[in-house]
Amino acid sequence: MDSRSVGVLLAGGVGQRVGLATPKQLAEIAGKTIIEHSIAVFEDAPEIDEIVVLMTPGYTDRVREIVEKGGYRKVTKIVEGGASRTESTWRALQALGTEECDVLLHDAVRPLVEPRIITDCVRALRTHRAVNVAIPSSDTVFVAVPGPDGEVIGEVLDRSRLRRSQTPQCFKLSVIREAYERAFADPGFGSRPATDDCGVVLRYLPEVPIHLVPGSEHNIKVTHPADLQIAELLLRLAAGRPMA
Repeated sequence: MDSRSVGVLLAGGVGQRVGLATPKQLAEIAGKTIIEHSIAVFEDAPEIDEIVVLMTPGYTDRVREIVEKGGYRKVTKIVEGGASRTESTWRALQALGTEECDVLLHDAVRPLVEPRIITDCVRALRTHRAVNVAIPSSDTVFVAVPGPDGEVIGEVLDRSRLRRSQTPQCFKLSVIREAYERAFADPGFGSRPATDDCGVVLRYLPEVPIHLVPGSEHNIKVTHPADLQIAELLLRLAAGRPMA
């Protein structure tokens, strides 16, 4: 019997880089808030059994209104997020309990995640304990080093081996829980936190291979003001609706 699959939407950001007074996941694009677009993708995915939302403190009631109005039946928990990405993930894991399941941790501000990606992630978790979504780097990446008058190029990395990480980042619940338990037991973790969940697993469970699933150039993260316009355009094009 296949394990239940839970989509966890991490929406703890406050929108400072986008220049908004409210959390960016509540910004409206293509007729819906960003977070509702993300919820809808997971709601419509037949592979997903349950959705848990981690929301910026003070805005959980707003998400409950969105869920109720939209009739999103798979949303079972709406939890206040933490002060950091890792703290929000840990709160989500606590909300899920200890019963084994497949966990897909997704940035709520990636509203253009394709159903194919979710399908591929759930399938990959049938044979792998950790999965990450990634796309090849289209840019040359180099290491900057101090020079006599500012930074200079120190090393050009092999682009054919470089990937840009996206979400969902997916794990067996027991794997990601153990990785975080080891992280929080490490006195040095607070001063050198990982930037994402795969980073926690890579550091504290290095023996667990993280399988890669192809992502999409459209699976953008809304971070800067221009991203709102790009996401709006892509969502309207996907829906076959002209721009206003």
